[in-house]
Amino acid sequence: QVQLVESGGGLVQAGGSLRLSCAASGRSFSSSAMGWFRQAPGKEREFVAYINWSGGATYCVDSVKGRFTISRDNTKNTVYLQMNRLKPEDTAIYFCAARSGWASERPDEYDYWGQGTQVTVSS
Repeated sequence: QVQLVESGGGLVQAGGSLRLSCAASGRSFSSSAMGWFRQAPGKEREFVAYINWSGGATYCVDSVKGRFTISRDNTKNTVYLQMNRLKPEDTAIYFCAARSGWASERPDEYDYWGQGTQVTVSS
């Protein structure tokens, strides 16, 4: 079992940066694929990025490519989302999630979720 706690959200002006962290507890973190998702008010939860268990494979949705970077440190049981050149449309609650096996873009394939952290980008 994996427990996830996100942090690092906040209010930032357009063009600014934030780094989200997701701290995991549980022995299976280093073998888990991790994903970041976001949900804006009135919208469905959407995929942002994923990383495989070793960190050797990553993927981001087109809308954040070149601006967001996902990484992980298995010695610290933490996954990160570095967000640069933020835009107002990035405003959402950001969630991290964990699953065994291959990384996925589908939220219904993840077994564990954090409580989310709010990111607000002002114009």
